[in-house]
Amino acid sequence: MTFTSPQFFLLLPLLVLVGWMFRRLELWRPLRVILLVLLTGMLCDPRVALKSGGMDLWVLLDRSLSAGDLVDAGESEWRALLERARPDEGDGLYLLDYAEEVIPRGDAETAIYPGDRDGTRTGLALHETLSRMDSGRHNRILVFTDGYSTEPLTGVAEKLIGAGVPLDYRLVRAPEETDFQVAAVDMPPRTQPGEPFVVDVTVSGTADGVVPLEAWRGERRLFQREVTVEDGVGRLRFSDRITTPGAHRYEFAIEPARDAHAGNNRNERWIEVTGGPRVLLVTGYQEDPVAAILRTQGFEVSVVVEPLSLTPGSLTGAKAVVLNNVPAFELPGDFLNALPFYVNEQGGGLLMAGGHRSFGSGGYYESAVDPLLPVSMELKSEHRKLGVAMAIVMDRSGSMAATTSSGHTKMQLANEGGARAVELLGNMDAVTVFAVDSAAHEVAPLLNVGESRGELLSRIRRIESMGGGIFVYTGMKAAWDELKKAPLGQRHMILFADAADSEEPGAYQQLIEEMQGGGTTVSVIGLGTRSNADAAFLEDIAKRGAGRAFFTEIPGEIPNIFAQETVTVARSSFVEERTGTQSTGRWYELARGEVEWVGEVDGYNLSYLREGDEAALVSTDSYAAPLVAFGRRGIGRTAAVAFPLGGGFSERVRNWDAMGDFVQTLTRWLMGDELPPGVGIRHELTGSELSIDLYYDAGEWEARLLETPPTVVLQRGFREGRSEELIWERLSPGHYEVTTRLAEGVPVRGAVRVGGAAIPFGPVTVGSGREWKWDRERVAELRETARASGGTEQLDLSKAWRRPPGPGYRSIREPLLVAVLVLFLLEALVTRTGWAPPRIRFGALVRSLRPAKKGKAPSVATAQASPSATEKAPQAESSPPPSGPAADPTPPATPPESRKSRFNRAKKGL
Repeated sequence: MTFTSPQFFLLLPLLVLVGWMFRRLELWRPLRVILLVLLTGMLCDPRVALKSGGMDLWVLLDRSLSAGDLVDAGESEWRALLERARPDEGDGLYLLDYAEEVIPRGDAETAIYPGDRDGTRTGLALHETLSRMDSGRHNRILVFTDGYSTEPLTGVAEKLIGAGVPLDYRLVRAPEETDFQVAAVDMPPRTQPGEPFVVDVTVSGTADGVVPLEAWRGERRLFQREVTVEDGVGRLRFSDRITTPGAHRYEFAIEPARDAHAGNNRNERWIEVTGGPRVLLVTGYQEDPVAAILRTQGFEVSVVVEPLSLTPGSLTGAKAVVLNNVPAFELPGDFLNALPFYVNEQGGGLLMAGGHRSFGSGGYYESAVDPLLPVSMELKSEHRKLGVAMAIVMDRSGSMAATTSSGHTKMQLANEGGARAVELLGNMDAVTVFAVDSAAHEVAPLLNVGESRGELLSRIRRIESMGGGIFVYTGMKAAWDELKKAPLGQRHMILFADAADSEEPGAYQQLIEEMQGGGTTVSVIGLGTRSNADAAFLEDIAKRGAGRAFFTEIPGEIPNIFAQETVTVARSSFVEERTGTQSTGRWYELARGEVEWVGEVDGYNLSYLREGDEAALVSTDSYAAPLVAFGRRGIGRTAAVAFPLGGGFSERVRNWDAMGDFVQTLTRWLMGDELPPGVGIRHELTGSELSIDLYYDAGEWEARLLETPPTVVLQRGFREGRSEELIWERLSPGHYEVTTRLAEGVPVRGAVRVGGAAIPFGPVTVGSGREWKWDRERVAELRETARASGGTEQLDLSKAWRRPPGPGYRSIREPLLVAVLVLFLLEALVTRTGWAPPRIRFGALVRSLRPAKKGKAPSVATAQASPSATEKAPQAESSPPPSGPAADPTPPATPPESRKSRFNRAKKGL
C-alpha cells in the first residue's frame, strides 16, 4: 500500500493535542478516535497495488504467407536476445504463432506452423493473448509482423488500455521491390437483366508503370487492356450488361513485367442478375418441346443446350431445374455437386426426364444427383446386357503417388475405382487390367469376373505408382490386344489418366478406328479439368471411341465415376418397347384433379421407386416400374419422368392431349410456394466478413418467428456435405443479423429459412490475394494502437522487458469514505439518544463457567436460577407421596448443575 498525500498524517498529533486541551470534546471516545483516524487516512489517499510479482513478456510471431519466411529467418536470433535480456528467472517468456489462427508455442526452439497461412489476423492474436494473461502480474506484448493485417484492429486499443498492457511491435520487411496488385474491384452486387452497370478495377503498385490487365466473365474472355499506374494507383472503368439471369463471376488478372509477388495479381467478384421466378431447362434437344410448353403457360424459361457452360451461379434465381436427356459427364462437376444444396437447403425443384442419355444410361448412378431422385438406378442381374468385356487402363505415373486430403494417394483412389467397376460387373462379364507409366504392365489378363472376381480385386488394389509419365498409346494398344481376344459382343475400354500429364499420343486415331471396327467403345476419366494441357487429347479419344469423357479435380470422386461408367456400359436401363401405363391415384397430391394419362409410352428408363417417395404412374409390364415419381428432399422437391419428353421414343407422349397440363402442373409443384410478403434479406461482403440481415414486418411476423425462429444455412464451396447453420442475433423487432468470416477464394451460397420457405442468396466470394494487399492503413493502425497502449516500435530487444510505466495501483478512498459516513451516523446516534452497547462482565462469566467443587452444594442463588431445578419442582409437587414402610422422609438430593445451565444463569445475571 502507498499514500498519494502522506503529509496529512501530521494531523494526528495535532488532533491528540486538541483532544487534551479541549476535553469537553471527548475525542478519546472509541468511535470518535476511529472516525478521526479513518478521516485522516482518507485525506492521505491510500492506494493498493493491483499487480505484484514478476513480469510476463508475450511474443507474437506472424506466420502468414507475406511475413512467415522473414520471421523464420530471424526467430532464433530474436529469442536468444530476449533470453539474454530477461531481468529475472521469475519473469516469463511466452511465444504464440499466428496467421489465420493463434497457436501457442511450447518449449521447442523451432516449430512448423500447422494452421492456415492465407491471412494475418493480428486483432485475433491480441485478443487471444489478453485472455491468456495472469492479471496479477505485469504483462507486455511484443509483435513481430510486417504490419499488413488482413483484419482491422477494432477495439484492441481499449482492451490493452483497460488491462494496462503496453503493445510493442517490430516490423519485419523484405528489401523494397517492385510489386503490382489488383487492389479492388467495385461493382453492384445485383442488377436487372439487360441493365447496364459499371465495373471499376483498381491496380496499385510500389512503382509507376504500364500494366496489362485481362478481364473474364465466367469462361469468356472480355478484353485485355493496359492500365497506367501513376503515383502508385491506376484505374480501369468499363460498362457491361448481362441478359441471362443468374449469378455471374468476373475475374481480373494482371501480368506485370516486373513483379515481386504473384499472389496479389488476381481478383474476382460475383454479380447477381435478378429476374422473376424462372425454370432452368438443361436439354439435349435443340428444339425442346418442354420449353415451348412452359413458355406458352407463362413460365420464364432459361434454355441451356451447352451444358459445359453451366456454373453453380446458373442456379441463382431459378426455382426449378429440368434435366432433359442430358448425360452426367456433360455437366460440369461444380454444377452437378451444387444441386444437393440447391434442393435440400435453398428449396429448389429438380426434374429428370427420360431418354437414352438420362438416369442410369446417362451415368447418374452414384453421382451427386442420385440421392435426390425419387427413383434408384442400382444394377440388377435381370437388367444386365448379354455380357461385357472390359479393359481398364490405369495411370501409375509419378503424379499418382501424391497424397490427397483424405490421407489416401491418388493411386489408391484410382485402384478403388477399378475395383468398384469389377464389383458392379456380372458373373458373365470379363475384365483385363493394365497399369501404364512409360510402358504397359499387365495386372490381369482377360478373366471371367464370376470365376475370378476376388483375384481381380486383389490385383487391382495392389497397383502402385512407380514414377515417370503415362504413355497413352502404349497402354491402349496393349489393352486392345488383350480385349480383342474376347468373343464378339459388348467391348469397352476405360482409360484413367492425368489430364495434365498424358504423353505419347502415337497413332491413337488409327488404333481407335480399329477398335471401333471391332465393336469396342472407349471412355476416359481424366484427373484434372478440361482446361489442362492434355485434356483436349483425352476428350478426342472419348469422342472418337464413341464413349464419355469425365474430368474431376477431386481424387475422392474417382471411385464414383468408375461406378457411373460401369453401370452405363453394363446395364440395359432403357426399355425400347411400347409399354402400357397405369395410374396409382397419387397425382392428387400434386394437383386438384386426376390427369388423363397417356395410354402407352414408346420407351422408358427402367428404375425403382425409393422408399418414402410416391409414384403417380407405373408401367403395366412385368417390372411395374415407376414412370412418374415425386418426393421431397429437405425443403425442396424432386420428380422423375421415366419416359422421354422429346426426341426418339417420344411420339406418343408428344401427341398426348394432356401433355401441356401435365408438364405445367408438375413444374408448378416443383417450384414450390411463393415467399409470404413482409420479409426480405440483404447480404453484404466487407473485406472477408459476410453480414446477412433479415428484415420483416414486426406486426405480422414477430409472433410467428418467436414460435419458429428463422435459420440461415451456408455452403462453403460447391461440394456436397459442407453446409453449416449460423446463429442469428436479434437486433430489434423486425431485424435479425448474422456475420461470418469467409475464406479466400472459396465461394459461399446460402439460404434463409423463414415461414416454411427459403430465400436463397449467393454465390459470394472473397477475392484472392488478400494476404498480399499491402494495405498501408493497417500499418498506421498498428502504430496508433501501440502508441495508445503505451508501447512503441521496438528496435532494441534489450529494452523489451521494461515494466509498464505504472505498477497498477487502485485508490481505496471511496470505501474509506463509506466507512467514515457509517461511523459518523453511529456516533450521532449514541450522542443524541445516550444509547450504549451492553457491557459484558467477563469476570462473572468466567467464574460461572468454572465447575463446582465436590461435596459443596450449590448456592441458593444458583439453585433458584437453575432451570433444571425449577423445571423439576412442579413435577415433585404433583406426584403423589410414597406410601408404605419403604417411604424415605429425606428429600431427594438436587442433581448437579450442568455447564450449560450455569452459562445461562450467568448470562441472565449480567
